[in-house]
Amino acid sequence: MPTRILIEGRPGVGKTTAVRRLATLLHTRDVIGFTTEEIREGGTRIGFALETLDGRRAVLAHAGFPGPPRVGRYGVDLGVMERLALPSLEQASRNPAPGQLVLIDELGRMELAYVPFRETVRSLFGADVDIVATVHAHIDPFTDALKQRSGVAVVRLTQANRDALPEELAARLEHG
Repeated sequence: MPTRILIEGRPGVGKTTAVRRLATLLHTRDVIGFTTEEIREGGTRIGFALETLDGRRAVLAHAGFPGPPRVGRYGVDLGVMERLALPSLEQASRNPAPGQLVLIDELGRMELAYVPFRETVRSLFGADVDIVATVHAHIDPFTDALKQRSGVAVVRLTQANRDALPEELAARLEHG
């Protein structure tokens, strides 16, 4: 049975840092997916960038983007999800490679605003592929349903465990 891990944490606790560290620790796995990070200007958050694990990067959401959709004060460029996030994830959902691990940071409101992404995530959770994804600790129908699925482990990321968790997950994912 494939490994399914959702790393749940409050904003700012270090989810992105933890999954980036996890990706660097996995030496026997073919890791695909993406991370997101804040874009700051003068100490103020003005947007979010999406970066694939193979190094492609684009601005996903920005206070200056018109939208739609809008998530909070940010307009979201769904084309970034289509061009960068979706291709490798769709391939993994249709034809997962042996030893492949899908890493998604994150299953958040901006990313889930793109319906084909939600559909691909559903397909991935039904495919024979290992998945590690980050989720916010708030209530959301889509992520709450994933958390309730059989075989899904929800791991809380806190300030107390955020430094050790990537190594623990890497050991689990590399050695069973």
